[in-house]
Amino acid sequence: FLALAAGWAPPVNAQTVDLQLVLAADVSRSVDEGEFRLQRDGYAAAFSDPRVIRAIRSGQLGRIAVCYLEWSGEWAQKVIVDWTVINDEETAGVFADQLSKAPRPFAERTAIGTAIDYAVEQFARSGQQSQRRTIDVSGDGTNTNGKHPTTARDAAVAQGITINGLVILSPEPMPWNAWHTHPPGGLENYYRENVVGGPGAFVLVAEDFNSFAYAIVNKLIREIADAGSDTQ
Repeated sequence: FLALAAGWAPPVNAQTVDLQLVLAADVSRSVDEGEFRLQRDGYAAAFSDPRVIRAIRSGQLGRIAVCYLEWSGEWAQKVIVDWTVINDEETAGVFADQLSKAPRPFAERTAIGTAIDYAVEQFARSGQQSQRRTIDVSGDGTNTNGKHPTTARDAAVAQGITINGLVILSPEPMPWNAWHTHPPGGLENYYRENVVGGPGAFVLVAEDFNSFAYAIVNKLIREIADAGSDTQ
């Protein structure tokens, strides 16, 4: 296993799942309340989508473990829904319900590198083991605070962790920091060069927050299908 080869050991009495997945969602101040709700509801709806349930059940073990956290500035990261094993509609529904009801924790700057470090820390608490561990970072802008994301990314990849990205495009640049949402070369390219990494890493794009729910379903299906395959 990649994780074991990198020196990571599963916790004692761990359950085996097809995938351990940390969903790390950007709730920085560039994400207004309407966009926040679209993003949060998009994640919740994805776990009620029959296509996602089918993807989970089609894995070798038919179950994954998911942890959902939100992040903003260097000192602003919080687990919103802790590790949950999802293997059917009922367990997926419980996860989605908890996610929908939780309040927004903060709205500060954008510390992608620190968010990756925080996401990595969650695997030690999962109580699960798997051939694949993935962090799913969604965001609408570049890093503006704390550790540079490439440093955190490289450290995570060295532990056998894959980081995927879901870029949410903004129609107009931010008035006070146009480079944040519209960096040279585009935000997708920024994530590709600075955020994602590891075996099979990829970036998907949501054209705006209204299309986020569609994008996250496709992203989850791809991640779950990759984790359940024999070609890791």
